[in-house]
Amino acid sequence: MKKSVVTSVIAAALLGTAITTTAHYTAQGNSDNAIVQAATVNAVKGDIVCVSNSVHSAAGFYKTPDSVNGQKTQYGAYGSRWTICSVTTDRNGVTWYLLGTDAWVKANDVLVEGKQTSQDVQSVIDLAYKQLGKPYVWGSKGPSSFDCSGLMYYLFKNAAGTNIGGWTVPQESAGQQVSIGNLQAGDLIFWGSRGATYHVGLYIGNGKYIHAPQPGQGVQVASISSYFQPSFGVRVL
Repeated sequence: MKKSVVTSVIAAALLGTAITTTAHYTAQGNSDNAIVQAATVNAVKGDIVCVSNSVHSAAGFYKTPDSVNGQKTQYGAYGSRWTICSVTTDRNGVTWYLLGTDAWVKANDVLVEGKQTSQDVQSVIDLAYKQLGKPYVWGSKGPSSFDCSGLMYYLFKNAAGTNIGGWTVPQESAGQQVSIGNLQAGDLIFWGSRGATYHVGLYIGNGKYIHAPQPGQGVQVASISSYFQPSFGVRVL
């Protein structure tokens, strides 16, 4: 993004005005609909965030920062950009950003502007969507078929130029381990204990992930559930 655009966004946010109406909810600091990519770990008040966790999702806005009993009030449209008014962590350790009146959003549902790796994060997700429907073949690393770890290898190698290893155990060490409650889009998610994981997928935000499940099923989008709960995540980018 050009510096002049960033400057105008920050200025508008300080004035509490919206530059456009890209989002379904008009809150303090909403800006243009450019998809600004970035990953985040330590966001602070005044940072610009982008609703950019997958190409088919919107981020839920909540009246209060509560991951258990929070009431969802609206949605922020994919590609919309906001200024953080406040940051807090709830009793379950989930980080929240306040984007406007009654507009709290989970940190793992948005990306924060400013990290060089952000473009890679979205590129990996975009490439993952392009593989939907391709068949599962054990040991395959693409481009026409995949097993679970082969898909992850293919995505990071071709979209981000990063070699994460060809099967689940080395992929466990490809980045920083994170809890399932603090996943961000672009994270790897694993099933099983470290050193003995048996499945891996790509988290894309809003409780969803892309993976190559098993023989007879193609690459698909799935939702995290208690029935098939992942054990931990790894942040590569």
